[in-house]
Amino acid sequence: MRTADLITQKLTEAFAPQSLKVEDESHQHEGHSGSRPGGQTHFRVYIVSDAFKNKTRIERHRLINGILSAELAGGIHALAIHATAPRE
Repeated sequence: MRTADLITQKLTEAFAPQSLKVEDESHQHEGHSGSRPGGQTHFRVYIVSDAFKNKTRIERHRLINGILSAELAGGIHALAIHATAPRE
């Protein structure tokens, strides 16, 4: 399974988002630190979920990082997160 698909699956199961977009930006980092042949190392996530209501930005990031802890420890070098609650 592609890493982007795994991220999508895990975040969908954990947060039941109203919207979710996972972008693989690895091609923009070729030759830089953390880059690997074949990519799948640098991602950007846009997620909107009720689970983020009344949570600070840091709390939201911690929730997402917790769900993706195995991927962050194993292969993802960078993860940019844009997490909001509906109507923000």
